[in-house]
Amino acid sequence: MIELELFAFLSALLALIGGIATLFAKNAFDKLITLAILAAGAVICMVSRDCLDVAIVVALMMPIGTIFILLLCRKKPEGLQ
Repeated sequence: MIELELFAFLSALLALIGGIATLFAKNAFDKLITLAILAAGAVICMVSRDCLDVAIVVALMMPIGTIFILLLCRKKPEGLQ
């Protein structure tokens, strides 16, 4: 039982570190990486708390969100303003 509590604590710590790093990241791609760290910690925390249905939904939605964020971050052609 102590191992599960330690596992949940470490995953929450990973999510917290990802959230703090997201606040201080300046580049959009760096923010994307730190958001992925936050989501990884959140998914691990959900799995350790037996919320598997929510963890599956989050794990499926994160790559879709990443694709949309990458589309928003791409560079525009120089001819367009």
